[in-house]
Amino acid sequence: MIRKISLAMALPLVITLGACAPASQHEVACVGGTFTGAVIGGAIGNRFGGGSGNSIMTGAGAFTGAVAASNSLNCGG
Repeated sequence: MIRKISLAMALPLVITLGACAPASQHEVACVGGTFTGAVIGGAIGNRFGGGSGNSIMTGAGAFTGAVAASNSLNCGG
């Protein structure tokens, strides 16, 4: 179970860091802030649901946290 969560949380980090080469301090803050929001949201979402519902809530929490952090840092495209 923990291995699934670790993989689910590590994969977006690998994709994010591998796909971008930040050119400014703001972009670095956006990547770090978005990732932190995803981790915190995933941890909160993991508290809810049971069985496969727990995985769904973890993913939903991670997505919501990432979007909220990105929006609060004005990282939109």
